[in-house]
Order: sequence, then C-alpha cells, then structure tokens
Amino acid sequence: MGEFVCRSLKIADSKREYVNISFSIKSSLALVGESGSGKSLTLKALLGMLPAGFRAQMECESDFELLRGRTLAYVPQNPFTALSPLTKIRDQWILYEERAAEMMERVGLEAALLDRFVPELSGGQLQRIVIAMALATEPKLLLLDEPTTALDAQLRETVVELLLQLQRRYGFKMLFVTHDISTARKLCERITVIKDGRVVESGDMLSVTADPKSEYTRALIAANFANREFRR
Repeated sequence: MGEFVCRSLKIADSKREYVNISFSIKSSLALVGESGSGKSLTLKALLGMLPAGFRAQMECESDFELLRGRTLAYVPQNPFTALSPLTKIRDQWILYEERAAEMMERVGLEAALLDRFVPELSGGQLQRIVIAMALATEPKLLLLDEPTTALDAQLRETVVELLLQLQRRYGFKMLFVTHDISTARKLCERITVIKDGRVVESGDMLSVTADPKSEYTRALIAANFANREFRR
C-alpha cells in the first residue's frame, strides 16, 4: 500500500484559520503538539466531523478514498465514554456475532466478554475492544486519538505492542495524535510537531526526538510528555 500524502489541510471558520498543515504517512505518523495546537481538529477534518461553522480544504493523495467506517477507522481517547454503560458489549457491534467474536480474539480477549457490560471490564480490556471495533472493517488508515492516555504505564506498553502486532498482520497505516512523545517513539516511525495549527518540525521519529531542530520541539520533550501535557 502506497504512501498517504496530505499536501494541504486547512481548517477555518468565519473568523480565522486554525490549521494549515501538510503531512504524509508511509506506515505510522505521530502528530504531536500542546493543547489547542490543532491535533483534534485535524482528526475531525479527516473523519468529516468538524463542528458546525468550521470548514476544511484538503488536498490528499493515496490509493484509497477516505470513507469513514470503511477505509478510515477511529479509536477514541476514552473507551469508557465511547461505549454505552447500559448495553452489553455484543450489542454495541454493527457486525454478525461470529465476526465480533473473531475480532475479540484478534486483540487477545475472550469472546465471553461480549456478554459483559462496560462497568464490568477494565480500562485495558475496553481499549482493546474499541480497537477491535475499529479494525473490524479492515481499514486502510487507523486514526488514534491519544488511546493510551487513560492507561497506566504497563497497559500503555501492552496496547502499543498490540497495535504494532496488528499493523504487521493487516498492513494499515496509523495516524497517532498525542502529547506523549515517549509512547509515540515506540509506536510511530515518523513525527510531525505542530504549534498553533502550523508545522514546526517533521521527520524520522528517532532523529527528531534525539536532535530536535525547533526550540518548540525541545521544550515539548523537556516537559516530560510521558506524565503530563505541556501547556502554554
């Protein structure tokens, strides 16, 4: 599968332009920046879910069309709010029961958990479930909205390794939106750092994080992203 190239992504409302960036994803890309930098707006634009009043202009090239729920899938930050607490897990899948059970097994969970409710499961189990739901349609591009933020260090490691295993098996691309550079280094090959909706640095993950050229990137790394988000 070829490279996904977004030559231009601009997001604005009637008052101002919030995002004006470009990026490319060969295998996996971390989009990193402080709160308000434009990370979430970028995800929403790709998903076609911008708030009312916002508009996006995109010039993207790939060997697949961006179709939410088909070629494009999304893993939210908090699985507790993404799933209904009053509905059994099996009834939250838009799939045949056999397919749901198969996907559960692919992320290392027993199919019996389909009969549980959200409050009966751990954060790690629920994050695996939303990943399984996202991958059920065999997407070409997986959008990850800080999916390890609510997990402890051990569970973060487990989810990262799971995503890498699934990517090797199914070949999808990943766009990982995060403030956690430590986790991004383990998951992604490349990094794009944005500030106030503009790219300040982009390149190979290990090269950029080992020798950042931008003062802003150096400040982000120094702020200890593994534990808290850098804020203005």
